[in-house]
Amino acid sequence: MDTNAEITRLQDLMPASGRMTVRLLLDPRQPTLIKAPFPRPWKQSHSITLNPTLWQDLTLPQRDLVFLHAVCWLTSVQLVKPELYQGAAVAGAIATLVELVQGDVVGLLAASGLTAIAATQIWRSGTGTQALIAADRAALNVAKRRGYTEAEAAHHLLAALEAMATLEGQGTLSYGDLLRVQSLRPLAQADTGIRATSA
Repeated sequence: MDTNAEITRLQDLMPASGRMTVRLLLDPRQPTLIKAPFPRPWKQSHSITLNPTLWQDLTLPQRDLVFLHAVCWLTSVQLVKPELYQGAAVAGAIATLVELVQGDVVGLLAASGLTAIAATQIWRSGTGTQALIAADRAALNVAKRRGYTEAEAAHHLLAALEAMATLEGQGTLSYGDLLRVQSLRPLAQADTGIRATSA
């Protein structure tokens, strides 16, 4: 596999929302096939790192869907939008500083506790299973604009999840990946149902 051609192909595959903020890196020593760290709000761009040795073992449609999932997940995490937990985290951080200046230990503990709880909820909303399933759905929608049917895209993403577990030496899928498989399977089976009725 020509890595330069593959990076160019993946950049063309990327939705417009990701082209400005996502950059691709290669790391053959990386133990995972693809890595997309949790986005930091102070960074202008976010990286997706591929292990080219493992990456070439997936089929082209599997690579497309795994990559689209990572891009859709990165672009969907919004840490700075005004919502309840973001507001609570900011208020807690300000209150923590005020209580620190005043030297009020009880107030400091309460404010820092509020900040910690809000930050944990923000983290969970961006990394939890629901966020990954939402990124799967977004990846399927982008794949439909790139020539795949929804059923084909779901089938390829499902196969890629299972192949990734084997390639990365996990043997079995994680709990989150099992839930993703459960979400994708009905969509992928629609493809086999369509083929069976048309035959």
